[in-house]
Amino acid sequence: MEHIYDIGIIGSGPAGYTAAFHAAAKGFSVVMFEKDKVGGVCLNKGCIPTKAILHSAQVYEELQCCDSLGISAENVSFNFAKIIEHKNQIVERLRKNLELSLKNAKVNVVKAEAKIVSANKIEAAGEVYECKDVIVAAGAEPRNFKGIEVDGKFILNSDDVLNLEKLPKSIVIAGSGAIGIEWSRIFAAFGVDVTVVELAENLLPLADIEVSKRVERIFKTKKIKFFKGIGIEKIENEKVYLTNGEILEPECVLVAIGRQACEISKIDGITFIGDVCGAIQLAHYASKQAIEHIDGIALDKNLVPSVIYGNPEIAWAGKREQDLEEGTYKKAVLLISALGKSHCDNSTEGFIKILSQDDKIVGAHIVSKEASAMIQEILIAIQNNISVSKLKEICFAHPTYSEGIYECLFKL
Repeated sequence: MEHIYDIGIIGSGPAGYTAAFHAAAKGFSVVMFEKDKVGGVCLNKGCIPTKAILHSAQVYEELQCCDSLGISAENVSFNFAKIIEHKNQIVERLRKNLELSLKNAKVNVVKAEAKIVSANKIEAAGEVYECKDVIVAAGAEPRNFKGIEVDGKFILNSDDVLNLEKLPKSIVIAGSGAIGIEWSRIFAAFGVDVTVVELAENLLPLADIEVSKRVERIFKTKKIKFFKGIGIEKIENEKVYLTNGEILEPECVLVAIGRQACEISKIDGITFIGDVCGAIQLAHYASKQAIEHIDGIALDKNLVPSVIYGNPEIAWAGKREQDLEEGTYKKAVLLISALGKSHCDNSTEGFIKILSQDDKIVGAHIVSKEASAMIQEILIAIQNNISVSKLKEICFAHPTYSEGIYECLFKL
C-alpha cells in the first residue's frame, strides 16, 4: 500500500502539532509520527504538568497567610497524591483534546517510531511514507551531569520529578534555570527543605542581573538555601559533594540543568524545528518556527519572551542591562509596591524594568504577578518599533499591573 503525503512530521510537540494544523489548514495532506504520547514534552512532561502542580503549591501557600485578608482557613493541609492525580487529569484531558483536534483536521497520526530513509521518505511500523516535505520536531530530553547517573530514585531528572508519589523531606536542586526555579518554589511551598546549587555566579544566570538578584532575595525570604559559583563534584552513597568542600545529605537530588536535543541524523532537504535544533528550547519559540516554515511569517529569535512561573512571575524580552554599554541607554525601574493593585492582591513583591535607546524600548524585565501577560505588551512595542514617546499616548486602565509600564515610560 502506498502512503503519499504532502508533509510528514516527526514529533507531535508544539513544533510538530502547530506545523500540522497550519499545513492542514492550507489544504496539505499531513502525516505525523509519534512514538510516545501526542503533545510532546510540553504537554506531557514539561510546561503543563509543572504549572498544574505549581498552581496547587501557590493556592496552598496563599491559604496559609490569608488571615490579613479577613479570611479564616484553619487546619489547611494538602494531599500530594491528589495533587499529582489532578495534574494527570489535566494532562490527559488536554491530550485527548489535541488528539481530537488533529483528527478533525484530518492529520494522520501514526503512533510508531519513525526512521528517516531519505529526504522524502519515512519508515514507521514496517511501512514507508513518501512525503514532499519532511519536518523533524523530535524535541529534547533531560540533560545529565557527566559521570552522574540518574536512577529515578535518589537522583531525579525533570521527567522523574513529575511522578513522585510523595514529597521528600529535603532536596538538592542542581541548576537554577526555569526548571530549577519553578521546582524550588513548588517544594518550598510544600515545606520541603530546598537547597539550590548553581555553577554560575548568579541564580537564573540567563536573566538580567537585577532579576537574578531579586530572585536571590525572594529565595532568602522563602528560606530556600542556595550556592552560587559552586558545582557538584560527585554524588556518592546518597551524599552530594560540592566543589567548595561541603557535603550535603538530602533525601533526593533533582538534576535541572536543562535539556539536550534528541539525536537524529541530519539529512539535506529536511527541516528541523523546535527543541531538536538545540537553540532556544521554549514551546512558543517552537510553535513560531513551525508557523514561519508553513506560513512564511517571519520570526525574530532575538525577541522571544522568557517566563518563569510561580509567585511572583518572572518575565523578560530583548536585551539585558549587562548586554548594553554603559552610557548608551536609559533605564527605568518601578517597584510593584508602588501600584495600588498589588496591595489589593497582597502581591507587592517585584519590579518593572525597561531599557531604551534612542526613544525605543530595547529590553524589559519584570518580576511581578501577571508578568507573563505584561511582557507581551512591551514585546509588541519592541517588535513594531513603537517609540517611547508614542507609547505615552496610550491610556492604561487603573488599577492594574500594566499601568506600571506606563509609569516606567515617564522615567525614560
